[in-house]
Amino acid sequence: MAQRHPTQVGIVGAGPAGLLLAQLLHANGIDSVIVENRSRDYVTDRVRAGVLEQGTVDLLTALGVGDGVRHGGLRHEGLYLSFRQARHRIDLAGLTGGKAITVYGQNEVVRDLIEARHATSRPLYFDCDDVSVHDIDARPSIRFRHAGESHEIDCDFIAGCDGFHGICRESIPAGALTIYERTYPFGWLGILAEAAPSSEELVYTRHDRGFALFSMRSPTVTRLYLQVPPDESIDHWSDDAIWKEILERMTTTDGWQPTVGRILQKSVTPMRSFVAAPMQAGQLFLAGDAAHIVPPTGAKGLNLAASDVLVLAHGLKRYYDTADRSGIDEYSAVCLRRVWKAQRFSWWMTTLLHRSPEETPFDHQRQLADLEYVTSSRAAMTTLAEQYVGLPQEVSLESAGLTPDVRARR
Repeated sequence: MAQRHPTQVGIVGAGPAGLLLAQLLHANGIDSVIVENRSRDYVTDRVRAGVLEQGTVDLLTALGVGDGVRHGGLRHEGLYLSFRQARHRIDLAGLTGGKAITVYGQNEVVRDLIEARHATSRPLYFDCDDVSVHDIDARPSIRFRHAGESHEIDCDFIAGCDGFHGICRESIPAGALTIYERTYPFGWLGILAEAAPSSEELVYTRHDRGFALFSMRSPTVTRLYLQVPPDESIDHWSDDAIWKEILERMTTTDGWQPTVGRILQKSVTPMRSFVAAPMQAGQLFLAGDAAHIVPPTGAKGLNLAASDVLVLAHGLKRYYDTADRSGIDEYSAVCLRRVWKAQRFSWWMTTLLHRSPEETPFDHQRQLADLEYVTSSRAAMTTLAEQYVGLPQEVSLESAGLTPDVRARR
């Protein structure tokens, strides 16, 4: 006999989307249960995105889980576009009225949110097997096995926050979703290096040998990426070969280059754009990577997940406060407006900076002209900056229940 867990919202996935949603619901007195098939160590150790938009930082702060970002995050008020071996600074704060981005690893965000979840004493299950969702058009449930025992969550709604390869999107009936997808002819070779950052801000580089990105995770650890073929094997790249290529692409005529250090991690990730629409079916709502994937060039993945759950929390709060379903019924339409803007920006940043295998001499010159325009026109720089720091949220923190009184009770 399965152990039964009645709740209001069942959440599949303990990544940023699921954990943020759970904390938003808790702030509004809405009960939830989180089910995750991976271990706690896995979800807190995996290295993912590290750039937080201003709105995401504001959300974490309003939820009372902003101490980690405040003390460990690296606030950046600008970034560099580098081409023809010269860096050009984009003044993000100056162009957007003081907004900025903060470099803070996704694994750190997840760690902070897990601690906050445990502090609420609401359920969070790791290492779950045989997770499945049922009856999404009526009274939904989530079934799983944990520590050798069967469990079933009876709930009003299910939030599918279980990533691109999760079970929630696959549980929606065939034909109910339209899939929009684009696969790029390159991937990113990413490394974590034990090396002090040699720049206080990110450096995006367009080079004839391919794209490169300089980022960081802390005052002692850098994160760097190289454009490589999508099927490239990491076994083909020794540490010495990686550093040689990084320095070849990123060194500028004024002598700037990344600091070389011991490589801690390295991997190759293919790049894609993906959208599943609508982002809901019956009482099941998709959020984060379960609904959309963006190329990492635009730094939008985690931030889109945060935007999704803010909209969903707003709709659920309205439903439980007044029985008004309009917020949850409009969830997909509201989220997709932002998703497609982020897809367009991420695609543009990707095509602006990467070398295509099919590039012609015309494409080469057009790309350089585009970079020259972006770095010399205030209007163009403003357009980039506004999108990079994050467009205004579709719903306010206050409408999602994060009033000053509620924040004080965190």
